[in-house]
Parts: sequence; structure tokens; C-alpha cells
Amino acid sequence: MLKRILVAFDGSPQSYQAFDFSLEMSKLCPGAAPEIFVLSVAQPPEPADIVEVEAIIDSATQHYEELFKGLREKAKGRNLEIRTEVTVGHPADQIVRYAKENNCDMVILGQRGKSKIESWLLGSVSKRVATYAPCTVTIVK
Repeated sequence: MLKRILVAFDGSPQSYQAFDFSLEMSKLCPGAAPEIFVLSVAQPPEPADIVEVEAIIDSATQHYEELFKGLREKAKGRNLEIRTEVTVGHPADQIVRYAKENNCDMVILGQRGKSKIESWLLGSVSKRVATYAPCTVTIVK
């Protein structure tokens, strides 16, 4: 039984599909609908300049808060409430950390289309989350 679902959200079409999938999953749960957490991660630049980092984090937080409004409305239309949060760091690390700290039963995230070379050089967020998450991970294409 799913009690807590974490959706990794970066504003991409795949992350919207992941969010929609979480709403569909909530319909399948008998009794009470699971809590849905939506997490966005702001990545600081490297090397980090203190002033630049603060501006980037503020800008990312404002950007995601605007996107969250639409997600809240969509969830409200299905009589669901969602919790949203913006964290800072590497996306895969933050998603795994958040899933552990909030005892999530499932993580849902979209697959971003990187080339094989990009994935080899940079790694794949979805692959890292699937490897290290403490719960079921669903990758939406």
C-alpha cells in the first residue's frame, strides 16, 4: 500500500508526466489517498560564488513556486493536496535523501533524453535514484 509518493519535478515534459502518473497512482490506493510530495532541486554552479549561488537559488525557487501553482490546481481538481519543496544540490542525491527522510514508498520521476555519451560522462539522475533510493522507483518516459 502506498502512503507517500515523491515526484521529482524539474518542469520538463517528462516531469509533468511523472506528476500525472502520481495522480493516477493515488486512484489505485484503497481507502485514503497517499500523500504526494513534489520535489524540485536547484543546482548551484561550480565553482560556487556566494553571491551568484544565492541569486540562482532565489531565481530557481521563484520559478518552481510558479510551476507548483499549476500542479496544486490540477491536484485540487482531483480532491488531492500536494506538498511542494525546493532543495539545493545534486538532483539525484537530494531526491534519494528526501525519499529517505520522509519515508516515501515510491519515487516517480521522468526520464530525460540524454545521449549515450552525455549519460556516460554526466551520469543519469534516474539511474542514480533507481540505484540508491530506499523504495520503489518508477521512471516515466
